[in-house]
Amino acid sequence: MLDDMVWLNEPGDWSVDGDEIRAVTSHKTDFWRTTFYGWATDNGHFFHRPATGDFSAEAQVYADHTTLFDQAGLMVRADERNWLKTGLEVTSGKVQVSTVYTREFSDLSVVPLEAAPGETVSLRVTRFDDALAVHSRVGDGAWQLLRLGHLDLPATVGVGVMCCSPERAGLTARFRGFRVGPPISREGLE
Repeated sequence: MLDDMVWLNEPGDWSVDGDEIRAVTSHKTDFWRTTFYGWATDNGHFFHRPATGDFSAEAQVYADHTTLFDQAGLMVRADERNWLKTGLEVTSGKVQVSTVYTREFSDLSVVPLEAAPGETVSLRVTRFDDALAVHSRVGDGAWQLLRLGHLDLPATVGVGVMCCSPERAGLTARFRGFRVGPPISREGLE
């Protein structure tokens, strides 16, 4: 599955080894549109493939977060004005799980990360028509619903892993087991 992936804003340092994707962020990269900050940027790193119709995408996410707004996770993207990103992000002084829906303007929600240092964190995004559900899981625990929202999406979108570091360069992000498959059941949203 990783063979058919391409970069939007390819970082200068990245690799694929088996099922692990590694990327090191370039200077002052992000995906954001207007809200609160008044600017729009679309220069974050996004390694993706096309997906048509409903799907679930998931990956384990690891990163050496040290700086405000460092982020690594998953993205679903129609274009520069319509996308979702979710990931581990430094905000309010610690690593949390953030989710941004962008429908011309970006919004942001954060959920505290209940993981011990070194514990595996997995993220999953599921598309049901124009709805996107975001889940996270720590270790082998249960999937937890973080967010459910709407995006006006075409039949085919880009889906993959993303990383950004708006305040610096050099965040090393690793993603293991990235896959896109059939969507979870709607009953799985609990």
